[in-house]
Amino acid sequence: MTSILRLALPVPLNTLFDYRAPEAVVAAPGCRVLVPFGRRQVVGVVVERATDSELDDNKLKPIERVLDAAPLLTPELLATLRWAARYYQHPLGEVVQAALPVALRSARGLPESGVPALRLTAAGHAARGDPQRRRGTRLDALLDALAIGPLSGADLETRVAGFASAVRTALARGWIERVRVASATRPHAANAGPPLNEEQRQAADAVIAASEGFAPFLLDGVTGSGKTEVYLEIIRDCLARGRQALVLVPEIALTPQALRRFRERLGVDIAALHSGLGESERARAWLAAARGEAPVILGTRSALFVPLPNPGVIVIDEEHDTSYKQQEGFRYHARDLAVMRAKALGIPVLLGSATPSLESLANVGAGRYRSLPLRHRAGLATPPALHVVDLRRQRLQHGLAASTLDAIAACLAKGEQVLVFKNRRGYAPVLLCHDCGWSAQCPECERALTLHRHAGRLRCHHCGFEQAIPRACPSCGGLALHPLGEGTERLEEALSARFPDVPIVRVDRDTTRGRRMRDALFDSLPDAGARILIGTQMLAKGHDLPHLTLVVVVGVDEGLYSIDFRASERLGQLVVQVAGRASRAERPGAVILQTHDPAHPLLGVLLNGGYRALAAQLLEDRHNAGLPPFAHFALLRAEVKQRDVLDAFLAVAATAANDPAIITHGPLAAPMPRRAGVFRGQVLIEAADRAALQGFLPTWLDAVRALPGERKLRWSVDVDPVDLY
Repeated sequence: MTSILRLALPVPLNTLFDYRAPEAVVAAPGCRVLVPFGRRQVVGVVVERATDSELDDNKLKPIERVLDAAPLLTPELLATLRWAARYYQHPLGEVVQAALPVALRSARGLPESGVPALRLTAAGHAARGDPQRRRGTRLDALLDALAIGPLSGADLETRVAGFASAVRTALARGWIERVRVASATRPHAANAGPPLNEEQRQAADAVIAASEGFAPFLLDGVTGSGKTEVYLEIIRDCLARGRQALVLVPEIALTPQALRRFRERLGVDIAALHSGLGESERARAWLAAARGEAPVILGTRSALFVPLPNPGVIVIDEEHDTSYKQQEGFRYHARDLAVMRAKALGIPVLLGSATPSLESLANVGAGRYRSLPLRHRAGLATPPALHVVDLRRQRLQHGLAASTLDAIAACLAKGEQVLVFKNRRGYAPVLLCHDCGWSAQCPECERALTLHRHAGRLRCHHCGFEQAIPRACPSCGGLALHPLGEGTERLEEALSARFPDVPIVRVDRDTTRGRRMRDALFDSLPDAGARILIGTQMLAKGHDLPHLTLVVVVGVDEGLYSIDFRASERLGQLVVQVAGRASRAERPGAVILQTHDPAHPLLGVLLNGGYRALAAQLLEDRHNAGLPPFAHFALLRAEVKQRDVLDAFLAVAATAANDPAIITHGPLAAPMPRRAGVFRGQVLIEAADRAALQGFLPTWLDAVRALPGERKLRWSVDVDPVDLY
């Protein structure tokens, strides 16, 4: 007897695939199996078992082998992935593949269980007991720490400062050896944090009281109000009930400090899941969570797909951040999908932000989410004062006004830190010939090349093209080549010249490329030794800088004028988030906003009423204009090297979108019409009702797939896009 296994395969086809398996073969839904597909073998996931198939028995291929004794994907997770595939209009096989760590997408055996650790050898025990060999150094501290048993590197980090050199010495002497342990860290006594204030206690109690069922909450707390303390209190209760907590953060840069804080405060194993880890390390953490061995899982958006056998709570920190939206392939939004997953699991979900997204605020207004406000900063911290500097008719020094430089000097004189924020890396965004007007352009994107003076290169930040900086103008041969505009590199040069004896640290993608470099850099930021910090939005959130009292925002005008209807919301969030780095301790702080339009209405609302007043105004504007969150979008993107092929495809696709419940915009050129030598265009689908949009999309996309020439170009659909390009 045979049975039929219906599989999701990692191919861009919107269907499941039937395979034949002996009746005795145990392959429950959620298990991986190796199967033939064309001329190759692929790893699929069993979605369901069936008794019949549309294919004849003689056409059903047999499976090669079952890879898992027990399902890797729980029934809940598999059901959530099937829902996500339908909602985001993406093939289920690719959705399931995205949920698995890369190391689990192949037929290789599961990674060795446990994590690397160190333990004392017999010689190490002898050395520890020999007073002649002990010197009261880090080496002695290492031996003492390992006397209680094997410890992982993460656990040693909390016990022995600077232990790496001691480990090398102890290994060389044979005093310790490498082993694997089942748990990432040995449970230890949790460090008590500050007592919760009344607002924090009310917020934590509300979530804890709803712990036995689905309940979505928005923790709407001003910067410095202690949202993390609320998270920790809720997770502590979750652990006491034997449940697991899943915590998402928007960026890798925030993960190491969050890990340290959670480990110290909770005293339990924390499984980390993010793209900065090695694939085996990531898979082991995923499997530990799936087995229930990791009580707390912390990671970036893809950590959302970890199996949770003992679910307790899901926390989304900085829920407004656009990093939660996957922009390639399976274009899901981790924040929204987390709410759906919490509903499927029957647990509370907590979204936290000092600048909540308009979507979350609209859900609060509609009664779908419960708001938990934190209106006061924790401890003695006070909100920073906002000051607008009018740049009109001023002589600027590399983008900085004289009054701004004076304010920086005054802050430094008091021994405090300054953050100069510019959301553009490189030296200058444009290299211009003063004689003829030529500017350096990317030949593949038709956009300006960014000047990176330290590297001696012109680089395209869109496609990666780069070239050497020309010594003379390629157009007229003149030597009057001048940088136009400012990037973080140019600001660093200018401030180094103005304050030559002041230590300056620049934080952008160019200075944080490697994991070790990035972690070491962020670890050094709270130290007042780094007097001036220059950075992009990497520094705008999550970092606790107790010595920082002045924030300078350079380039406010870039966010005031944009074709993107979300630009005002994002500028308001960015200003508030970066301002929140100042005055987080007892010292008062200030924020300087440089602009050529000090009377701009957005700035007026933000200065006089704060982010909440701005959000209320923007929600009213969106409602009147019929824009999200009061309308629902899907964006068909297409790209190809032949412009005529693109135009023809989009025209027919737009014509096929014929439904009275939807509005079709396009064909439209993308805001960046050409990238990496490829022409790009789009069709925007709008519906007043989410159900109407979801009802329309499957039929329309089937028609798009059937269009002649569809295979000649690359196209995708993005449901609920956060960027219209």
